[in-house]
Amino acid sequence: MFSIAALVPSPPILVPELCGGVTGALPGQQGDPRAVLRAAVLTAAERLAAVTDRWTVVGTGAADQVFGSESVGTFRGFGADVRVALSAAATAEPDAQHPLPVLIAGWLRGQVAPVVSAEVHLIAEDAPVHCCVELGAKLRAEMDDSDKRHGVLVIADGAATLSLKAPGYLDERAGAVQDELDRALAAGDLAALRALDPALCAELVMTGRAAYQVLAGLFDTDPMVETLYQDAPFGVGYDVSLWRRTESA
Repeated sequence: MFSIAALVPSPPILVPELCGGVTGALPGQQGDPRAVLRAAVLTAAERLAAVTDRWTVVGTGAADQVFGSESVGTFRGFGADVRVALSAAATAEPDAQHPLPVLIAGWLRGQVAPVVSAEVHLIAEDAPVHCCVELGAKLRAEMDDSDKRHGVLVIADGAATLSLKAPGYLDERAGAVQDELDRALAAGDLAALRALDPALCAELVMTGRAAYQVLAGLFDTDPMVETLYQDAPFGVGYDVSLWRRTESA
Protein backbone atom coordinates (compact mmCIF):
# COMPACT_ATOMS: atom_id res chain seq x y z
CA MET A 1 0.00 0.00 0.00
CA PHE A 2 1.21 3.49 -0.87
CA SER A 3 0.54 6.33 1.57
CA ILE A 4 3.51 8.71 1.62
CA ALA A 5 6.09 10.36 -0.63
CA ALA A 6 9.15 12.41 0.23
CA LEU A 7 10.54 15.06 -2.10
CA VAL A 8 14.25 15.95 -1.95
CA PRO A 9 16.77 17.56 -4.32
CA SER A 10 19.90 15.94 -5.71
CA PRO A 11 22.97 18.16 -5.13
CA PRO A 12 26.12 16.14 -4.37
CA ILE A 13 26.83 18.55 -1.49
CA LEU A 14 24.35 16.49 0.53
CA VAL A 15 27.20 14.02 1.02
CA PRO A 16 29.68 15.51 3.54
CA GLU A 17 32.68 13.70 2.04
CA LEU A 18 32.09 15.54 -1.25
CA CYS A 19 32.51 18.87 0.54
CA GLY A 20 36.05 18.00 1.58
CA GLY A 21 35.11 17.98 5.24
CA VAL A 22 34.70 21.77 5.14
CA THR A 23 32.06 23.15 7.50
CA GLY A 24 31.03 26.59 8.69
CA ALA A 25 29.75 29.73 7.04
CA LEU A 26 30.25 30.29 3.32
CA PRO A 27 31.22 33.66 1.81
CA GLY A 28 28.12 35.79 1.34
CA GLN A 29 25.91 33.35 3.28
CA GLN A 30 24.78 33.18 6.88
CA GLY A 31 25.94 29.90 8.33
CA ASP A 32 26.46 26.78 6.25
CA PRO A 33 23.53 26.31 3.82
CA ARG A 34 24.82 22.83 2.98
CA ALA A 35 24.28 21.69 6.56
CA VAL A 36 20.79 23.21 6.70
CA LEU A 37 19.76 21.52 3.45
CA ARG A 38 21.33 18.20 4.46
CA ALA A 39 19.48 18.20 7.79
CA ALA A 40 16.14 18.81 6.07
CA VAL A 41 16.75 16.04 3.53
CA LEU A 42 17.78 13.54 6.21
CA THR A 43 14.71 14.43 8.27
CA ALA A 44 12.42 13.79 5.29
CA ALA A 45 14.12 10.46 4.59
CA GLU A 46 13.93 9.42 8.25
CA ARG A 47 10.20 10.11 8.36
CA LEU A 48 9.70 8.19 5.14
CA ALA A 49 11.69 5.26 6.52
CA ALA A 50 9.72 5.21 9.78
CA VAL A 51 6.48 4.18 8.05
CA THR A 52 7.67 2.17 5.02
CA ASP A 53 9.30 -1.15 4.19
CA ARG A 54 10.22 -0.50 0.56
CA TRP A 55 11.09 2.62 -1.43
CA THR A 56 10.22 3.38 -5.01
CA VAL A 57 12.52 6.18 -6.10
CA VAL A 58 11.67 8.57 -8.94
CA GLY A 59 14.23 10.79 -10.65
CA THR A 60 15.07 12.15 -14.09
CA GLY A 61 17.77 11.19 -16.56
CA ALA A 62 18.72 11.21 -20.21
CA ALA A 63 16.36 8.30 -20.86
CA ASP A 64 13.88 6.04 -19.08
CA GLN A 65 15.73 3.51 -16.91
CA VAL A 66 15.07 1.25 -13.94
CA PHE A 67 17.73 0.34 -11.36
CA GLY A 68 16.92 -2.64 -9.17
CA SER A 69 17.71 -3.21 -5.51
CA GLU A 70 20.92 -5.05 -6.48
CA SER A 71 22.48 -1.79 -7.74
CA VAL A 72 25.68 -0.51 -6.13
CA GLY A 73 27.33 2.80 -6.96
CA THR A 74 30.03 5.21 -5.89
CA PHE A 75 30.40 8.99 -5.83
CA ARG A 76 33.97 8.60 -7.13
CA GLY A 77 33.08 10.66 -10.19
CA PHE A 78 32.06 13.52 -7.90
CA GLY A 79 35.32 13.54 -5.97
CA ALA A 80 35.18 10.86 -3.26
CA ASP A 81 34.81 7.08 -3.31
CA VAL A 82 31.67 7.00 -1.16
CA ARG A 83 29.99 3.67 -1.91
CA VAL A 84 26.22 3.29 -1.78
CA ALA A 85 23.69 0.55 -2.51
CA LEU A 86 19.94 0.20 -2.99
CA SER A 87 19.71 -2.71 -0.54
CA ALA A 88 21.76 -4.36 2.20
CA ALA A 89 22.00 -7.52 0.11
CA ALA A 90 23.57 -5.79 -2.90
CA THR A 91 27.17 -6.93 -3.37
CA ALA A 92 28.02 -5.91 -6.94
CA GLU A 93 31.13 -3.94 -7.83
CA PRO A 94 30.32 -0.23 -7.37
CA ASP A 95 29.46 1.52 -10.63
CA ALA A 96 30.76 5.09 -10.87
CA GLN A 97 28.52 5.73 -13.88
CA HIS A 98 25.23 5.46 -12.00
CA PRO A 99 23.09 8.61 -12.43
CA LEU A 100 23.00 11.04 -9.53
CA PRO A 101 19.43 10.19 -8.38
CA VAL A 102 20.49 6.55 -7.97
CA LEU A 103 23.52 7.56 -5.91
CA ILE A 104 21.55 10.00 -3.74
CA ALA A 105 18.86 7.36 -3.14
CA GLY A 106 21.50 4.81 -2.12
CA TRP A 107 23.22 7.30 0.17
CA LEU A 108 19.98 8.28 1.90
CA ARG A 109 18.96 4.66 2.32
CA GLY A 110 22.29 3.88 3.93
CA GLN A 111 22.05 6.87 6.25
CA VAL A 112 18.53 6.40 7.60
CA ALA A 113 17.07 3.07 6.43
CA PRO A 114 19.72 0.35 6.00
CA VAL A 115 17.14 -2.47 6.13
CA VAL A 116 14.97 -0.91 3.41
CA SER A 117 15.45 -1.91 -0.22
CA ALA A 118 14.82 0.53 -3.05
CA GLU A 119 14.17 0.53 -6.78
CA VAL A 120 14.87 3.62 -8.87
CA HIS A 121 12.76 4.67 -11.84
CA LEU A 122 14.33 7.36 -13.99
CA ILE A 123 12.11 9.17 -16.46
CA ALA A 124 13.59 11.09 -19.37
CA GLU A 125 13.94 14.81 -18.66
CA ASP A 126 12.07 15.58 -21.89
CA ALA A 127 9.23 13.12 -21.27
CA PRO A 128 5.77 14.47 -22.27
CA VAL A 129 3.54 15.51 -19.41
CA HIS A 130 1.04 12.70 -19.93
CA CYS A 131 3.80 10.09 -19.74
CA CYS A 132 4.97 11.49 -16.39
CA VAL A 133 1.48 11.55 -14.89
CA GLU A 134 0.73 8.07 -16.22
CA LEU A 135 3.93 6.69 -14.67
CA GLY A 136 2.93 8.13 -11.30
CA ALA A 137 -0.52 6.54 -11.50
CA LYS A 138 0.98 3.21 -12.63
CA LEU A 139 3.44 3.14 -9.73
CA ARG A 140 0.66 3.98 -7.26
CA ALA A 141 -1.52 1.15 -8.57
CA GLU A 142 1.35 -1.34 -8.28
CA MET A 143 2.10 -0.27 -4.71
CA ASP A 144 -1.56 -0.39 -3.70
CA ASP A 145 -1.69 -4.01 -4.86
CA SER A 146 1.09 -4.93 -2.42
CA ASP A 147 0.71 -5.83 1.24
CA LYS A 148 4.03 -4.14 2.05
CA ARG A 149 4.29 -0.54 3.21
CA HIS A 150 5.56 1.35 0.17
CA GLY A 151 6.95 4.86 0.14
CA VAL A 152 8.07 6.99 -2.77
CA LEU A 153 11.23 9.09 -2.75
CA VAL A 154 11.15 11.76 -5.47
CA ILE A 155 14.55 13.30 -6.26
CA ALA A 156 14.19 16.50 -8.27
CA ASP A 157 15.76 19.94 -8.64
CA GLY A 158 14.09 23.21 -9.54
CA ALA A 159 15.38 25.92 -11.86
CA ALA A 160 19.19 26.12 -12.05
CA THR A 161 19.12 29.67 -13.45
CA LEU A 162 18.22 31.73 -10.39
CA SER A 163 21.44 33.70 -9.95
CA LEU A 164 24.58 34.79 -11.76
CA LYS A 165 26.51 31.98 -10.05
CA ALA A 166 23.91 29.31 -10.77
CA PRO A 167 24.96 26.33 -12.92
CA GLY A 168 22.82 27.66 -15.77
CA TYR A 169 23.62 31.33 -15.12
CA LEU A 170 20.82 33.86 -14.52
CA ASP A 171 17.61 33.77 -16.53
CA GLU A 172 15.30 36.64 -15.60
CA ARG A 173 12.24 34.42 -16.11
CA ALA A 174 13.36 31.80 -13.63
CA GLY A 175 12.40 33.58 -10.41
CA ALA A 176 8.69 33.77 -11.20
CA VAL A 177 8.57 30.19 -12.46
CA GLN A 178 10.40 28.91 -9.37
CA ASP A 179 8.09 30.91 -7.09
CA GLU A 180 5.06 29.28 -8.70
CA LEU A 181 6.69 25.86 -8.44
CA ASP A 182 7.44 26.44 -4.75
CA ARG A 183 3.83 27.49 -4.17
CA ALA A 184 2.46 24.44 -6.00
CA LEU A 185 4.75 22.06 -4.10
CA ALA A 186 3.89 23.60 -0.72
CA ALA A 187 0.17 23.44 -1.48
CA GLY A 188 0.17 20.01 -3.11
CA ASP A 189 -1.42 21.65 -6.14
CA LEU A 190 -1.50 18.75 -8.58
CA ALA A 191 -3.06 20.75 -11.40
CA ALA A 192 -0.31 23.36 -11.22
CA LEU A 193 2.41 20.71 -11.31
CA ARG A 194 0.81 19.05 -14.32
CA ALA A 195 0.69 22.47 -16.01
CA LEU A 196 4.49 22.92 -15.92
CA ASP A 197 5.62 23.63 -19.48
CA PRO A 198 8.35 21.16 -20.55
CA ALA A 199 9.91 23.56 -23.08
CA LEU A 200 10.13 26.48 -20.65
CA CYS A 201 11.42 24.25 -17.85
CA ALA A 202 14.14 22.94 -20.16
CA GLU A 203 15.19 26.50 -21.00
CA LEU A 204 15.38 27.30 -17.27
CA VAL A 205 17.36 24.10 -16.58
CA MET A 206 14.63 22.76 -14.30
CA THR A 207 15.82 19.17 -14.60
CA GLY A 208 13.29 17.89 -12.08
CA ARG A 209 10.22 18.90 -14.10
CA ALA A 210 9.34 15.37 -15.24
CA ALA A 211 9.80 13.96 -11.72
CA TYR A 212 7.54 16.66 -10.26
CA GLN A 213 4.87 15.59 -12.72
CA VAL A 214 5.32 11.91 -11.80
CA LEU A 215 4.79 13.05 -8.20
CA ALA A 216 1.56 14.73 -9.30
CA GLY A 217 0.44 11.46 -10.90
CA LEU A 218 0.96 9.52 -7.66
CA PHE A 219 -2.02 11.23 -6.06
CA ASP A 220 -5.62 11.26 -7.28
CA THR A 221 -6.57 14.14 -4.95
CA ASP A 222 -4.49 17.03 -3.62
CA PRO A 223 -2.40 15.62 -0.74
CA MET A 224 -1.45 16.91 2.67
CA VAL A 225 2.03 18.45 2.36
CA GLU A 226 4.54 19.21 5.09
CA THR A 227 7.26 21.51 3.75
CA LEU A 228 10.64 21.18 5.46
CA TYR A 229 12.76 23.39 3.21
CA GLN A 230 12.41 25.82 0.29
CA ASP A 231 15.40 27.88 -0.80
CA ALA A 232 17.95 28.44 -3.54
CA PRO A 233 21.28 29.05 -1.78
CA PHE A 234 23.35 28.22 -4.87
CA GLY A 235 21.04 29.58 -7.55
CA VAL A 236 19.11 26.29 -7.85
CA GLY A 237 15.62 25.81 -6.44
CA TYR A 238 15.52 23.12 -3.76
CA ASP A 239 12.35 21.78 -2.13
CA VAL A 240 12.11 19.22 0.66
CA SER A 241 8.68 18.01 1.74
CA LEU A 242 6.53 15.07 2.80
CA TRP A 243 3.36 14.25 0.87
CA ARG A 244 0.59 12.13 2.37
CA ARG A 245 -2.64 10.86 0.92
CA THR A 246 -5.47 12.87 2.39
CA GLU A 247 -7.24 9.82 3.78
CA SER A 248 -4.07 8.72 5.65
CA ALA A 249 -2.86 12.12 6.83
